[in-house]
Amino acid sequence: MKSPLWQRFAVNGLLIAMAFVALFPLLWMLSVSFMQRGEASTFPPPLLPAQATLANYRELFERAGMGRYLLNSLIVAGATTLLSLAFNLAAGYAFAKLRFAGRERVFQVLLGALVIPAQVTMIPLFLMMKWLGLVNSYGGVVVPLLAGVFGIFLVRQYARSIPDDLLEAARIDGAGELRIFLAIVQPVLKPIVVTLAIFTFLASWNDFMWPLIVLSDQTWQTAPVALASLSREHVQDNELMMAGSVVTIVPVLVLFLALQRHYIQGLLLGSVKG
Repeated sequence: MKSPLWQRFAVNGLLIAMAFVALFPLLWMLSVSFMQRGEASTFPPPLLPAQATLANYRELFERAGMGRYLLNSLIVAGATTLLSLAFNLAAGYAFAKLRFAGRERVFQVLLGALVIPAQVTMIPLFLMMKWLGLVNSYGGVVVPLLAGVFGIFLVRQYARSIPDDLLEAARIDGAGELRIFLAIVQPVLKPIVVTLAIFTFLASWNDFMWPLIVLSDQTWQTAPVALASLSREHVQDNELMMAGSVVTIVPVLVLFLALQRHYIQGLLLGSVKG
C-alpha cells in the first residue's frame, strides 16, 4: 500500500532540508574562496561574491606553494593506501583462512591494541623512525601506517565468508597460496577493498599530528600542515584560507564520488553478515 502523497512530500522535503543544512558550509566555503580580499569579513557576511575572482587561488599556488604540499599529500596518501592494503589484505586473509600456531592468540592481542590511543604511541614511533633514519622523509609518515588493526579485522571478517571448499578445490587443482589469494580471494573482497582504500586514503590525507611531528622540513610538509601554517600568517585573510580548504577537500571528494558505488556496496554487504 502506497503512503499518502503528503507524507512522501514531507519526507522528501525533510531530506532535502537536511542535505542543504549539511552542504551549506561547504557551498559557502566555495563561495568565499572566489571573493575579493576582505569581502567575507563584512557584517552580515555575503552569501555570494560581488565580483568573482581567482586571485586567491593564484596566490595560493604561486606565492604559498600549495602545489608542492598537495603533491606531498598525494604521494603520502597514495603510498600509504596501496601498501597498507597489501599488508591488511594478506594479514586479514591469513587470520581468516590459514592455520598456524597461535593464530587466535595473536589476533586477540591485535584486537587489544585497538583500545590504545594513537597519541600514546607517537613518542615511541618517533624514536623508532629516528633510529631507522626515516625522520623528515615520506617513509617516516608512511611506515607507521603500513598495517592497521582495524583494516586487518575488517578484511578477516569478510574473508571468513569465503567457502573453505572453494579454496580446497583450488589447492587440489595445484594452485599455490599466492595464486589463490590473487585469483580467488581478492575478487571476492573487492567491495571491502574499496571501502578500506577510501578509509585509509582519507585518514592519511587528513592526518595532521603525525606529519607535523615527523616532518620538520617545510618542503616535505603535507597540505593540512601547510594550511595550518599558512593560517597563522594570514589570520584575517578568510578568502585565502577558504581557497586553501577547497583545494584540500577536492581530491578526497573526487575519490569518494568515483568509488561511492563500491563503497556503498561494501557497507551493505557488511550489514547482512553474521
